[in-house]
Amino acid sequence: MTNNEIVSKLWNLCNVLRDDGITYHQYVTELTYILFLKMAKETETEGNIPEQYRWDELVKRDGIELKKFYNILLTELGAEGIGRIREIYSGARSNIEEPANLKKIIMNIDGYDWYSVKEEGIGNLYEGLLEKNANEKKSGAGQYFTPRALIDVMTELIAPQPGERCNDPACGTFGFMIAADRYVKAHTDDLFDLTPEQQTFQKKEAFTGGEIVHETHRLALMNAMLHDIDGHIQLGDTLSNLGKSMKGYDVVLTNPPFGTKKGGERASRDDLTYLTSNKQLNFLQHIYRSLRTDTGTARAAVVLPDNVLFADGDGENIRKDLMEKCNLHTILRLPTGIFYAQGVKTNVLFFDRGKTDHGNTKEVWIYDMRSNMPSFGKKNQLQRSHFDEFAECYCSGHREDRKPTYSEETPEGRWRKYTYEEILNRDKTSLDITWIRSGEAVDDRSLAELLGEIEEKALNINRAVAALKELIGDLEE
Repeated sequence: MTNNEIVSKLWNLCNVLRDDGITYHQYVTELTYILFLKMAKETETEGNIPEQYRWDELVKRDGIELKKFYNILLTELGAEGIGRIREIYSGARSNIEEPANLKKIIMNIDGYDWYSVKEEGIGNLYEGLLEKNANEKKSGAGQYFTPRALIDVMTELIAPQPGERCNDPACGTFGFMIAADRYVKAHTDDLFDLTPEQQTFQKKEAFTGGEIVHETHRLALMNAMLHDIDGHIQLGDTLSNLGKSMKGYDVVLTNPPFGTKKGGERASRDDLTYLTSNKQLNFLQHIYRSLRTDTGTARAAVVLPDNVLFADGDGENIRKDLMEKCNLHTILRLPTGIFYAQGVKTNVLFFDRGKTDHGNTKEVWIYDMRSNMPSFGKKNQLQRSHFDEFAECYCSGHREDRKPTYSEETPEGRWRKYTYEEILNRDKTSLDITWIRSGEAVDDRSLAELLGEIEEKALNINRAVAALKELIGDLEE
């Protein structure tokens, strides 16, 4: 039985839980609790699990006794477990009310061919479940799951190396760091050539992250463990002062959450130069500040929505600050429909941190993968092959030797460069640049800038409302 077949069977078991009112996301969390115990048995790593709470003890019980035992197991492992076990089960509780349903899931998992799963990779099976959850609209999980093809091409072009510290400050289920680890292993002739100290570094320090949502953090921990990664995954808000410790990285790969702070509230970090209620702008500041400055090779690839490219006020100041401190060498304008929130227009910004804080960006290359492109979605899924031309352009010689591209479909070319001076002369230092005209020759940039102005005005209204509430509170006191 292949991993894909087991993923389908596990996913179909969710139908068993519908009468219990279990959501898809709760189901994946529930599977995480149970699969952890089964995986420990199959991989002979049960040493850190108390004998009374191991798989063989779970599988022998039935009925009300099973339900009571299972709930005690969750509580005890969360309170008394060691290391990753305690992290994964911290605050764990079961949403399964019917003992027969719990028994059915356990017995199905026990009956699968785990030998073939181990051959394909247990981590791959778990990633398959996470992807299934993200693609199911009813779960709402797609908001934090980046398409695998996009993760792979970003990782490939950033090319993390052994010995480098990699981070995702909004890691979701840890997909970017799993891909970074996979890339390093695939492009290192023999990891056993590394010294024991270097091997320990790769496992325990090379790949780290941060996640604010407790249940998602739990999935990230499980995903990392199944891929033999033991790096620190911080539970908390990167945009709070907790995130100040996340710095000194060689590589950042991330897709931070979209949207604004509730009620127009600004970030609580006290070390960011420009504090806004726009999460993406605050994450962008955090990211380029988190890159190390002593090597000249620290780099990042970040998924960001269009408003980051044209927002005025703090948005313009942050773009200028980014281009001064970093070499913002490439922007990939992504097609629509690739994320859970349909219609959201996004980009990938690729930049290198300079050794100094000034004069690092000389020119910005922009690849338009959006204009005259189909909208992607569940029926027309994004594939790695869709990025072939962009990857070829990105990697074509030294950056100063890059050439614009032209074709019959896009006679104006999808690949162009703009000097820093040209960008500074644009209204609001906007990076929202489109030159390919579609069927009716509609300039996407004009529409985008109009939407940006509307969003910025909405942000200002939120800020005013928040300030008014604070004033009313003071008067009432």
